[in-house]
Amino acid sequence: MPFNPATIAQDARTILYDWVQSDSLRKHCEAVAASMRHFARKYGEDEALWQAIGLLHDMDYERYPNLEHSPSEGHPFVAVAWLREQGWPEVVTRAILSHADYSGVPRQSRLERTLYAVDELSGFVTAVALVRPSKSIHDVDVRAVRKKMKDKAFAAKVNRDDIIRGAEELGLPLDELIGEVIAALQAHAAALGLEGQRASGDAPQR
Repeated sequence: MPFNPATIAQDARTILYDWVQSDSLRKHCEAVAASMRHFARKYGEDEALWQAIGLLHDMDYERYPNLEHSPSEGHPFVAVAWLREQGWPEVVTRAILSHADYSGVPRQSRLERTLYAVDELSGFVTAVALVRPSKSIHDVDVRAVRKKMKDKAFAAKVNRDDIIRGAEELGLPLDELIGEVIAALQAHAAALGLEGQRASGDAPQR
C-alpha cells in the first residue's frame, strides 16, 4: 500500500492484517501501537505516525521470523524493503530497523527509543493481564508487573534485560514506564481483548 500521510494509521493497520494472520501477533502489534500513541500524546508528537510504526514493527515476523537474528535477512529487513518500495518514509523504516538490536541501526530519536521500550513490555503487561482470574488489564498495576518480572518461569521468552534497557534508553524510571504502558493498554482494553470480566469497583489483584 503506497504511503499516504493522511491515512497513515489506517493504512498501517490494513498492511498488518494483510501480512499477519496470527491473532496473538496482531494483538501484540495493536498493543505496541496503543503504547506508542500514548507516548506520542505525552511528548506532543505525531500520534498517527507513532501508532503506525507500532502497528508495522513486526509485520513480517510471522512470515520471516529470523530466529537466528541474521543482520540482513528476514525480520525486520523484509518489512523495511517492502515499505521502502511503497514509498514509506525513512522515519518509519529506520524506527522498525532500530527495534532489532541485531540490525546494526542504533536508536537515536525519542521515537525509536520509545518503540524499543514499549515493545517487549507491552507484550509482558498483556501476559500479566491474561493470567489474572478476570483476564482484565484493569486488574494490573505496576507492583503486579514487577512481581511477574522476578518470576523467570513466567513469559520466559521475554527478555527482562531488554525491558530494563528500554527504560534506561528512554530516560524513565522503570516503574514509570510500566505505569504508562498499563495506562495505554487500559485505554484500549476492549479493542485489545483485555477488558476481561472485572466487576465494577474491584481493586487490582496482586
